[in-house]
Amino acid sequence: MDETLSDDPADDMRAQSASPTPTRTDASRGASGAVVGAQPDAAAEARALDHAAVRRALAGEEQGFAELVGRYERRAWRVARNLVPSDDDAQDLVQEAFLRVFKNLERFDFSHAFSTWLYRIVTNLAIDHLRKRRVQYSTTGADEDEPDPDVVDERMEDPSAGLLRGETADEVKACLETLAPHFQSALILRELEGLPCNEIAEIVGATHVTVRWRLHRGRKLFQEEWERRERERESGSAGQLSGATDVHQSSMESDEFGPDA
Repeated sequence: MDETLSDDPADDMRAQSASPTPTRTDASRGASGAVVGAQPDAAAEARALDHAAVRRALAGEEQGFAELVGRYERRAWRVARNLVPSDDDAQDLVQEAFLRVFKNLERFDFSHAFSTWLYRIVTNLAIDHLRKRRVQYSTTGADEDEPDPDVVDERMEDPSAGLLRGETADEVKACLETLAPHFQSALILRELEGLPCNEIAEIVGATHVTVRWRLHRGRKLFQEEWERRERERESGSAGQLSGATDVHQSSMESDEFGPDA
């Protein structure tokens, strides 16, 4: 297998746009009551294509695995890059992820989507990478892996979710990097990749309730960090303005009361 992946990175921020609802035209119902002639579900169709490619790869067809790499390399890179600090780190993680997929393909569970399995490998590799780089995190406590019983409905958008969509990638990235890896991964998979909570739970190996709590807590920590940085920026701007005013005033006094006065 050629383990070299392309260097063409995807954009850091995914466009947040809802997919149009498929329309069913000229559909009729069969004897069972099922709709005949309706458009196939896109997710189910993608899963079927992936599963077919996996089976071909297991049968020794190299092109089957190449199709999976071509289909998911860019998206896997994007997930990794939103977690790790450099393009090279993300590319290394993606290469390692596909290598692990190749070595363990016979263990693939066809009851799940291939993308879920791949993203879980990528996310786990990225979290391990982050944990090796950082010993402790100022924004986490010892008990934050346990879900809070007061979990908000994920359908209610937290104010910080708008920041994830509306601000520049660098500013968002800087705030995300202050969070512990399990908060980072939950926010990135949900807010930037748009994955549902049940799929995120499979990817990160947590319960659905825990994922919802991590999103709730992560958004709160994200917003606190964002607001802290805003206060620093405003304080810095005020300081610069004050300094400029003092210089201007000093210049005026010097002109008025100088040696030639």
